[in-house]
Amino acid sequence: MRRTASPVSLILLGFGTFLLVLAPMLVWYVEPRAAVNPIDIDTTAVYSGTGSYFDTDEIETVRDKRITVTQQVRGNVADSEKSGRAVWDVTTTVDTDKSLPAADPHDALEFFLNRWVTDRRTNQPVHCCRENPYFEGDAYLKFPFDVHKRSYSWWDNSLGDTVVLHYAGTKKVQGYTGYRFTGTVAATKIGTRLVPGTIVGRKNAPQVLAEEWYSNHGIELVADQRTGRVLYAQVGPRRTLRAPGTKKDAVVLLDSRKLGFTTATQKAQVKLAKKESGQLRMVGQTLPIGAAVAGFVLAVVGGVLVLRGRKRPETPDTGGTSQAHLMK
Repeated sequence: MRRTASPVSLILLGFGTFLLVLAPMLVWYVEPRAAVNPIDIDTTAVYSGTGSYFDTDEIETVRDKRITVTQQVRGNVADSEKSGRAVWDVTTTVDTDKSLPAADPHDALEFFLNRWVTDRRTNQPVHCCRENPYFEGDAYLKFPFDVHKRSYSWWDNSLGDTVVLHYAGTKKVQGYTGYRFTGTVAATKIGTRLVPGTIVGRKNAPQVLAEEWYSNHGIELVADQRTGRVLYAQVGPRRTLRAPGTKKDAVVLLDSRKLGFTTATQKAQVKLAKKESGQLRMVGQTLPIGAAVAGFVLAVVGGVLVLRGRKRPETPDTGGTSQAHLMK
């Protein structure tokens, strides 16, 4: 009797082996290349709250007014493809009810135009491609992929420096759980501004180079663990002017204890996080596990069938025996 492997057993063994090889490739090769910052991003986040601001028409600080911050992020695809980095142009406007809706963002209370350039895999700042301003830290528009329960350095654009945000447990945003990080900023001098002396209490001086100070009552960011996308953001900025050399605020330019994502922005961020996280989970977890299990089963079944083979009786060589007999 001799054994021969059937085509089915060879196919099962081969396909099972293929799946066993595919499983680690999905984890070690495909997923890291899927977890990259996009270059064609186009999102808008809106913060809303109440606070005080300096009204240039009234020449005084008005209080308990609605303040809206709009942050639009657009990827520059051409510069991103050329540099191999994620190049994002960020427009931020701070508006009051007087400037909303604004036909021109320059009519806003404050207007900032920045360019954020990052390594697509690590999310670390890359200083190229007309970056503006010079950024540092682990996070700004988003956290790195695979967020850990530790402190991160967050870039505060108003401060012009990084702020340490500490892990503060988990929090649900629109029913979706993320990692929560919090921090504060103590009053810090961030520059100077030429203003009429009367504004800072120097009535005898036509103009004064006043000191501009910034602090933050509280920063709270909730990030998706897998993608690093910010699901919820809340800040409490305070900007003031002081007469040169003094320790007391003379005028409040902007002060709000709570400017946070609107409900619409929260829902949009959660929707994107679910989609992106699901895609990464499929590539890095669901498919590899499924491929490994299926590959193991198919390889075992195929191997057993190959070893057992298909029994076939050997055909005797009758022709040669007959000829030999006749010759005798």
